[in-house]
This record gives sequence, structure tokens and C-alpha cells, in this order.
Amino acid sequence: MTRRCFRFPLYGLVSLLAMPAALAQSPPLIVVDDHGGASALPYYEALDLQPRRDQAPPRIEVPRAPSGRSAEAAMLPVRSPTLSPGDVSRRVIQAPGLKPLFLIGDDDRSRAWLQQRAAILRDLGAVGIVVNVESAAALDALRRAAAGLTLVPAPGDDLARRLDLRHYPVLVTSTGIEQ
Repeated sequence: MTRRCFRFPLYGLVSLLAMPAALAQSPPLIVVDDHGGASALPYYEALDLQPRRDQAPPRIEVPRAPSGRSAEAAMLPVRSPTLSPGDVSRRVIQAPGLKPLFLIGDDDRSRAWLQQRAAILRDLGAVGIVVNVESAAALDALRRAAAGLTLVPAPGDDLARRLDLRHYPVLVTSTGIEQ
């Protein structure tokens, strides 16, 4: 019984004694620190590297990013499966620095809400995210109804998850969520 009690501490002691031997076999640690030393240029010059003249660098065609209407049309339709038109309870949030934004869709409820709240949304400088819209024509109709507000088509599922939203239309400010 007493032998067993000493066996485990003995193995631990052997492990501790073997550790310095294992560390001695590892490569030495090199610490590099820059205190504004000398330039490495003389070392590169000593290599006498010459630029390749036999090959021109390959030409890389960079595609132009679509802009304007074509870029926006490429994003359509926008669908946010986790969001639907419905009632949203007013609640307080703390999101300092968040610019006012609102979520709407291409539906009667969102259009009515937009007409009722347009002046308030303009005063706040809120940007609208259209989370459900099928076509460029539908988006244009929403923009006409928004009269001077910025509307961008984008899925809202991630934002809805972060803000625990299930319905729209909704106004989100740095201090609250309301319909």
C-alpha cells in the first residue's frame, strides 16, 4: 500500500528531471528586436540580384465593380426569411453610435408605415433597409413613396437576429426599437 502512494510522486519527479534534457534538445530561441539598426541593403546588394528582363509581368485584368442600377438589380430579389410584416413592441436598447435605420418590405403595411413616418425618418436622417423586395420596379415604387429617404435593398436576417426582431416595419435608433 505504501509503495503505491510513492509510485505516482516518483513518476512526477522523473518527469520534472527529464524536462531540462528535452528542452536542451530543442532549437535555441532567437529573439529579434529592432532598435533602428543598420539597413539590410548591403546584404541584398552583395547577392547581386538582377531583375528578370526575359518576361514581362503578367497582365491581370481587374473586373470593374458594377455600379448604379445594374449593381442594385444584381442584388435582387432580396428575401429575409426570418422577417415578416407584423407588430413590433417598443423597447429600449443601448447601441451608442448607431445611426438611425429602419426596416421595411415591399408590402402594404410597410408602405402605409412609411407614409405615416416619412417626416420623422427624414428628421432623424434614418436610412431604410428594404429586407423583402422582388424586383427593381418594386424597389423604385418604394423609393417614390419614401420621398427623399435613402432606401437600400439588403437581407435583414443577421440584423434581425442581433436585435431579436421578427417583424417589420421598424425604426431602430441608438436608444430604442419602435414601430
